[in-house]
Amino acid sequence: MKFRKISLFVLLASACLNVSAQNNVSTQKMDWFEDAKLGIFIHWGIYSVDGISESWSFFNNYINHDNYIKQLNGFTAKDYKPKEWAKLIKEAGAKYTVITTKHHDGISMWNTKADKAITTLQDAAAKQDVITPFVKAIQEEGLHTGLYYSLPDWSHPYYDVFTRNRKRYELKAEPTRWDNYVKYYQKQLTELSEQYKPELLWFDGDWEHNAEEWKAKETLNLLRKYNPNIIINSRLNHHGDYDTPEQGIPVTRPDAKFWELCYTMNDSWGYQPFDKKYKSPNMIIRTLVDCISMGGNLLLDIGPKADGTIPEEQLNILKQLGRWTHKHAAAIYGTRAGIPFVNYGGKSALSKDGKTLYLYVYEQKSELQLKGLVNNTSIKGVSVVGDASAKVSVKSENGTVQVDLTKVNFDQDVTVIALNFAEALRWAVPQETEVTLKSVLDNKLTDRALGQIASTLHAGKNIFDNSGLTVDGLDTKLPSSNATNPTVLKWIKDHAEALYETGKGLPEGHYEGLSALSKDRQTLYLFVEGKPTGPIALKGVKNGVARIRVVGDGSMINHEVFNKLYWSSIPGIIYIQAPAERLDKNMTVIAVLLDAPIQLYREKVGAIENNL
Repeated sequence: MKFRKISLFVLLASACLNVSAQNNVSTQKMDWFEDAKLGIFIHWGIYSVDGISESWSFFNNYINHDNYIKQLNGFTAKDYKPKEWAKLIKEAGAKYTVITTKHHDGISMWNTKADKAITTLQDAAAKQDVITPFVKAIQEEGLHTGLYYSLPDWSHPYYDVFTRNRKRYELKAEPTRWDNYVKYYQKQLTELSEQYKPELLWFDGDWEHNAEEWKAKETLNLLRKYNPNIIINSRLNHHGDYDTPEQGIPVTRPDAKFWELCYTMNDSWGYQPFDKKYKSPNMIIRTLVDCISMGGNLLLDIGPKADGTIPEEQLNILKQLGRWTHKHAAAIYGTRAGIPFVNYGGKSALSKDGKTLYLYVYEQKSELQLKGLVNNTSIKGVSVVGDASAKVSVKSENGTVQVDLTKVNFDQDVTVIALNFAEALRWAVPQETEVTLKSVLDNKLTDRALGQIASTLHAGKNIFDNSGLTVDGLDTKLPSSNATNPTVLKWIKDHAEALYETGKGLPEGHYEGLSALSKDRQTLYLFVEGKPTGPIALKGVKNGVARIRVVGDGSMINHEVFNKLYWSSIPGIIYIQAPAERLDKNMTVIAVLLDAPIQLYREKVGAIENNL
């Protein structure tokens, strides 16, 4: 009995050690992925011939299947240069890439031997296996190998689904036929594993069947047989290692420890010649920063043409992205999520050891403020990443860290300031000192005073209530004195609309700065410091925009909405162009009039399971 007890103890201890080891392996295998921050997605297939939606165009009956498949005759890949692709991806600053080996249309881009497969080698004009030379090229460049694989195959006779309106059969009626499909797709995964030794498998389309029908567990075991450290995305019915929000930049940090935003440069995954709604390089760079600040990765998509060339607009974005990533490498790779917005009113990230804080600056301005840093006295130094000659200084006052930027040459897109600490940075909710109207009016530092106004309004405290301020600034009787800063007083009167009876601003994640809302919650006031390097971005606003203008000036300004999918409840991103000639030299206020009291989207952004 005693022996049995000891044996049981040993077995339990051994089991615990094994579980611990497995957890360590799981974390360790994600190290390169968590450090990478930027990957390049490639959607390439026969859909690039006519420039139509990949697979969905026939699934939704926008074109019939026969006409869709005829694109095989135009898929030439005659100018395909995989080595140049690999070099371009590396120069963009990506650490890994994911290419479509087979989309939902069932066209296999390599020389698969799976039963009844359609391939670019046997059936397309290219007569090429286009995956093999690409994988070889990226591995020669030292990039991590990721392969996209669609679980559904809407062209395969063994698969049950054909189009939105037609099915081939019911699984219960023909279980053997379905088993043959499972064998088909698992054989393809075996080929991909043996031939290319991928480090990451990017599944798609799992929504069409449950995990048991897909035999997801068996598939995962199959992949691990070839690579015990294979990384799987979340689209194998939750048998994966990381989440993949799609198109919509998360407003708040996803729950998953590891995540990756898959994102298009325009509105399309594959090449579509008439889709010219490209985001600017500045927008893409800031999207990357957004992901970095929340501890995630950006998987940025390109869609090559049927001949294998990459559209000029996409080349330009990659080159501009590469300019920024090479200059700011220290503030990208290996970083972890930054500090809360209440501590720094912008985007930030931490080094892996927690001793360096990176502050991402979207505008040209005179200073930065940080609050609630517990060990702010351990600051060893401050620098501008990528600019060794820059002069920047820092000092601590009353629990607030002030970073002087008056002598900084700002980056054309995003400037990065690095604060180095003697020990890992610690922070807490800042203890705010009371701000009174008198202290603001008497503050000789205009920028500091206006920052205090914006900060108090954003927090829901309006120091102008019952102060004598009028809605239009006329006949205003504020308690001024000889100590009053005349510039601050004038700014208050000029911007009275945004200060009079306004309330608490947007919660963290929706806007990069401070804000306030009108009493009826239908006008959003955005406080804009300095000179922005690009458009002002708003995320997660469900409302329509009636008009946008400059407060105190009246100028109407333009905006564009990106990534709004008409069938989805997830809002697009509102980008507002603030004309440089209309910016206030101290602080600009932008008024966004909405079509109703503001409604915000703060739910989780997930995979797209519909594409009408």
